[in-house]
Amino acid sequence: MIPSKASATTLDASLRALGARVARLRLSRNLTQAHVAREAGTSISSVKRLEAGDNTSLETLLRVLEVLGLEQRLLESLPDPAVRPVERVQHGGRERQRARQVPDRAPRATDWAWGAEDEA
Repeated sequence: MIPSKASATTLDASLRALGARVARLRLSRNLTQAHVAREAGTSISSVKRLEAGDNTSLETLLRVLEVLGLEQRLLESLPDPAVRPVERVQHGGRERQRARQVPDRAPRATDWAWGAEDEA
């Protein structure tokens, strides 16, 4: 799937908002970018890119959040995939191993229709 221009704009806005929040959290703890970079084991430029909302690695984000004491909160923000009793019952207690593409549910339009052969 090719990302649309609108989704790229939304992604850019999300990256900037995330970076701004990380910067505010760092400043609220009275930490410099240099100190965070040193403690995270990354470069100052990586911290600057993260705070500016530029594309950076997930590893950099996790390392910076660890320095800020927030890495666990990131993990807690994602739902636990093990808690799905209804889905487990549907799959006979087995854990899903693969994702499968769901077929289109809407009927496809065709050129043929009931009674079309009578019109010819």
